[in-house]
Order: sequence, then C-alpha cells, then structure tokens
Amino acid sequence: MTTATPFGRTLCAMITPFTKEGALDLDGAQRLADRLVSEGCDGLVLSGTTGESPTTSDAEKSALVTAVREAVGERASVVTGVGTSDTRHTVELALAAEKAGADGVLVVTPYYSRPPQDAVEAHFREIADASGLPVMLYDIPGRTGTRIEPETVIRLAEHPRIVAVKDCSYDFLGAQKVLARTELAYYAGCDEHNLALYAVGGTGYVSTVANLIPAQLRAVLDVFEAGDPPAAARLQQRATRLVELTMASGLPGTVTAKALLNALGLPAGPVRAPLRPAGRETADGLLAEYERLMADA
Repeated sequence: MTTATPFGRTLCAMITPFTKEGALDLDGAQRLADRLVSEGCDGLVLSGTTGESPTTSDAEKSALVTAVREAVGERASVVTGVGTSDTRHTVELALAAEKAGADGVLVVTPYYSRPPQDAVEAHFREIADASGLPVMLYDIPGRTGTRIEPETVIRLAEHPRIVAVKDCSYDFLGAQKVLARTELAYYAGCDEHNLALYAVGGTGYVSTVANLIPAQLRAVLDVFEAGDPPAAARLQQRATRLVELTMASGLPGTVTAKALLNALGLPAGPVRAPLRPAGRETADGLLAEYERLMADA
C-alpha cells in the first residue's frame, strides 16, 4: 500500500471558466481556484476532461496555469493536462506547463490512433523524459479507446518522474494489482470510487464533483482517515445522488458542473462547442439536489 501523496489527497478537476462571449475568463478562474482551495482542495487539475482541454488553445492552457498559480500560491498543487494524440505536441505542452509554473502534468493515453501497449509505454516515457515535472498518467479508455494496461502501468512506475495515476478505467481489480506492486499514487477519477479506492490504498481523488461540493467530498476521506469507516460511507452515500446527476445524466460532467456553478452565481460561463449547455430541467434538478445536500450538512 502506497502512502505517497505527490499532489495531495483531494484534487479538483477544475472547470475552465469562460466569459459570456466564450473567451477564457482568467479572473473567474482565479476566484474559483481560491474558493476550491479554501474549501478543502489540496490540488487543482487544470485542462483535463472537465476543463474542456480539446477546445482550449496552447496559449490559453499556459495562461490558465499562470493565473491559477498566482491565485493559490503554495497552498495547493497545480497539475495541468498536456495529453494529446500527438507525442511531439504533448512534449511541447509539458515544457510550456513547466515554464508556466505547474507542479505536475496529467497525460492521457493518445486517443483516436489506438496505439498498442509498447507504443503507449514509449509515449509516456518520452513525455516523462522531456521535462522536470512529475507525471500523472490518465487512464480513461472510455474516451481514448485505449487502456493503459496494468502491466504497462507497472513498468512505467519504474520511471522516476512517473509518480501517479488518475484512474477512470473502471477496472478495480487492475487498480489493486498496481497498488500491490508499485509505489504509485493512485487517484480515483470517478467520484463513485473516491472512498472505495482510498480504502484499498489509493491516495485520494481527482474529482469533477469537487467543483460543486469540495468540503463535503474532503470530509469523506478525512472521516475515514480519522478511523470511522461507517461514517465515511454515510458521507459518501449522502453525496451519491449529486454525483449521479453530475456524472451519469447522459451529459459530460463539465456541462452539468457548469450548469450548477452558473446557477449558484459562481465562475463558470458557457461550454465551448461541440458541447452544448444543459437544459433548464437538468439545471433545476442539480440545484435542487445541491440545496438538499447543503441542508443536510
């Protein structure tokens, strides 16, 4: 069981705020980042799936890192997504992230081309060799079309700068196999697994729902760590309906998270095409569940 926490335990996969016109909202990003850290996030993961990385430019990604770093200082880690389907481009983004002040990079499996495992491994090694930043592997085959197979992860763990995994594989056995054989920090990338993965030796989570209820999600791990697993389970269960509405409503998590943040008057703004905003019924349902959860807190 690993106890390494290279980026903290409670990380938020932060949305990228945009203005009404669709431009990058750096002031909003700073205000949201400050709120998330103040309410319990040890780290922020920028420009990931929830951060709409496919529709932000390289310059926007770097500007976002610089702005968030300025807002949170050393109170929290700042990790940024640099993964693309092109190894050379990913290297360029990793170097830019280092220059902008990131603490680490999140690197997704190359998508669309569906490389075999030896090519996946070579890709991650090249990224890890390119800069001085520690690397969090991002295993999300439902979006990329390609797993990072457990045996590949185990080999990659030998690299000194590959230190963590964001696990969205839905392969709980595979995650436990890697935990048993490496010192990698394993972060749940699916909010329904936050407590379960932590209980078998995971490090924490990289959470979309933490945009909405950062303190409540942190409390789950804190209570478990304090020695009360049943109470931690109750807290996890209390958040389950909002997790479901945010992550399993048929809409991407960034769409639902932004809908609720906008309803709460917090920085978010529109999503960028091809995504479309949530409808009124969805937004109202999210707000009603959020208010119920807050009333029970």
